Amino acid sequence: MTTQPSSDGSLTDDTHLGRVALRVGSLDRVVPFYRDVVGLAVERERDGSRAVLSAGEIPVVVLDEDSDAPERGRREAGLFHLAVRVPDRGALGDVLSRARTRATEAGATFSGASDHLVSEALYFRDPEGNGVEVYYDRPREEWPWTDDRRVSMDTLALDLGSLADDAAGEDRAPDGTDLGHVHLEVTNVSRSRDFYVDALGMRVRDEGYPSASFVAAGEYHHHVGLNSWNTRSAPAGEGRGIEWFEVVVPDAATLDAVRESLADGGHGFDDGGFDGDESGDGDAAGATDSLVVSDPDEIQIRVVHGG
Repeated sequence: MTTQPSSDGSLTDDTHLGRVALRVGSLDRVVPFYRDVVGLAVERERDGSRAVLSAGEIPVVVLDEDSDAPERGRREAGLFHLAVRVPDRGALGDVLSRARTRATEAGATFSGASDHLVSEALYFRDPEGNGVEVYYDRPREEWPWTDDRRVSMDTLALDLGSLADDAAGEDRAPDGTDLGHVHLEVTNVSRSRDFYVDALGMRVRDEGYPSASFVAAGEYHHHVGLNSWNTRSAPAGEGRGIEWFEVVVPDAATLDAVRESLADGGHGFDDGGFDGDESGDGDAAGATDSLVVSDPDEIQIRVVHGG
């Protein structure tokens, strides 16, 4: 069934994120963390220079190897963290268990754990320094809602003992694991927020943190986080870090509404395939149409639909 776009042009709850791609210096260095700690399955592609990391049939993270890519510049916008969402607390407990025995061997750093009211989360640095969150969502009826249907998030201590007790005892990320959100370091939060809201069609969901904004399609707590905490002042470059991420819309009508909104806002975009995606899987699984646009910090967004 075709879902009609919302009357105000904003994206609905039928929209979600697809994959996120990182440019890395060495697959051999980075893959063990995503496989052995996060628990994703690994498939090598493109003459061994690409790895697609999946949970069941869902591709979540794409790693593109470029041994010549420099480290991300200290002034450059880019990834704060990518966020792998697991379907329940038991699966998050399994990540904690694997991290305690495997993170050091995999070259990763466990950097924290938080209760965000809407979710519970574990935080890591992968072997090349990319921020990685693994989290599960509490049921929506338990989220703190404001009078205008935004959410209220916080950063509280997470009881790791209780989380470990709830571990399901599985060695792999279960079916239903996906990319829940990406959190970006931007040069100007207001400018980026306006792009994601006014041009792309997301909604502001929470602005309770200083120098940050959280936006999403529909009433999700956030699909994109934006912050200027580390005072980035240059657009994203061609070094290691995020290459692109996907926004998956439900149908052609919604994609056409995004096209119209981008054009009305004077934002250039390309229709169709994705430059540099030589693997032949340029669109998300099942996608039949797509566009590519860059946000104000030159981070590429691939908007796709599955027909």
